[in-house]
Amino acid sequence: MMTRYDIVLEMAKANNGTVTTSMVRSAGIARQYLRQLVERGNLEKVARGVYILPLVWEDELVNLQYRFKKGVFSKETALFLHDLTDRTPLAYTMTFPENYNLTKVKAAGVNTNRAKGKYYSLGVERMKSPAGNEVFVYNIEKTLCDILRPRSGVENSVIAEAFKRYSTSREKNVPLLSEYARKLKVEERIRAYLEVLL
Repeated sequence: MMTRYDIVLEMAKANNGTVTTSMVRSAGIARQYLRQLVERGNLEKVARGVYILPLVWEDELVNLQYRFKKGVFSKETALFLHDLTDRTPLAYTMTFPENYNLTKVKAAGVNTNRAKGKYYSLGVERMKSPAGNEVFVYNIEKTLCDILRPRSGVENSVIAEAFKRYSTSREKNVPLLSEYARKLKVEERIRAYLEVLL
């Protein structure tokens, strides 16, 4: 018969080696089992409420997602996840609802943005991190519009490379890109890039 310790470890194995306090609580298991598994060396605590199996490579992206559930990976981080850049971000970028308190997020070293309701939820999708865990990220088309917005802070060379890769991608959805460009008021800038590449 499986003990509660076994159940927690199985949950971690089934979730790419990661288990959270909320997952354990949802299964009706007390948090103390996590602490005891850490003391025994069966789990490692990597962030508040996030634990991994000892031989698992820590996934910073999923740790941030668990800690800041309303965060959506955006800009350079989204470009990296969509393979539209070779640059690994020095710090991850996340976008939050406009009234979200960013104090803890900034303290964690995350680059932050806020977006109004309709723009915050536009183009959000789930995708796998490089370590195979599910995170929230803006889709390719929303990301391309975001990096062209005034004060995006994204270097021109990174933008040019992203559009170059997009133009040769089989995944591209130009009608959707045009729709987002209209909503986010970057139509002219998008058109300038696409005219050169397509």
